[in-house]
Amino acid sequence: MTDLELQQLRREKWRLDGKAIHTIEAARRFVEDVGVCLMYPRRPALLLPTFIGAFVGSDENLPSWQLAFKDTRASEATELMVRLLREKTAFEANLFEENNGFLVAASVFPYFYALMGERNPRQAPSPGARSPYSQLACDAFALIQHEGPIAKLKLLERLGGGLSTAALDKALAELWSKLRITRVDYKPSDGSVWDLLYRWAPDAVKEGVGLSVAEALSALVSKYLDCVIAVEPAELESFFGKFIARSKVKDAVNALLAARELSFVHVSGKSMLQITPAKVAAAPAPRGASQ
Repeated sequence: MTDLELQQLRREKWRLDGKAIHTIEAARRFVEDVGVCLMYPRRPALLLPTFIGAFVGSDENLPSWQLAFKDTRASEATELMVRLLREKTAFEANLFEENNGFLVAASVFPYFYALMGERNPRQAPSPGARSPYSQLACDAFALIQHEGPIAKLKLLERLGGGLSTAALDKALAELWSKLRITRVDYKPSDGSVWDLLYRWAPDAVKEGVGLSVAEALSALVSKYLDCVIAVEPAELESFFGKFIARSKVKDAVNALLAARELSFVHVSGKSMLQITPAKVAAAPAPRGASQ
């Protein structure tokens, strides 16, 4: 395989070949096919498809999240993405940038939760010297738990006390990064609408809690390789190393190689990991052929 062939395969997979997704059905198929994607391109670039790229059908002149507000394509793509969130076809996680959604297909999300989420999601977070949660984050969790799905502006109003938007955003990010809460809707007048993840998607959370880290990581590595076609081991470790120890990533890759679920392919002189291609059965010999 050459670099050009690899790039062409990715462009087809990521819907950058002019086959744009403009319907909810097409959006569902795209997210399920790639497993994970960013909403907008990121700098420095990550080896991931983007929802906006698939919506446009190209990777040329795509807006970043900072410039999305003045791009009509971005607003239309966001409306489509929010529909996926509402129907729980996809989930959004706070993995890189709060304003640049990391979308995870519903079928993949339990594996992601097993790596990132709390093992006892119903237990309310508490602040403390060793806790990743501030007092404000705990107060926000309690209010969301009591109120049900609630818009950010309403949350800001209910928490009161001269609270700034920046402070609330920081508290929500603490909860979101541990998958305690999730964005379930968006309204231009009120902003993002939040709910407790275990209440919004109880089956997905339950499945994720029951998975081991090794099992979940193996599944995610396989899905990521299916998405990117082929990748150098160092680049794969760099991606997953953003949310789990690289040593665990190496262990997962070695286990998949030993099971022959992964294999190496040479791409323009570089050794890359890929999903082991299915063996093509040999055609039966024609009748009467000499044995």
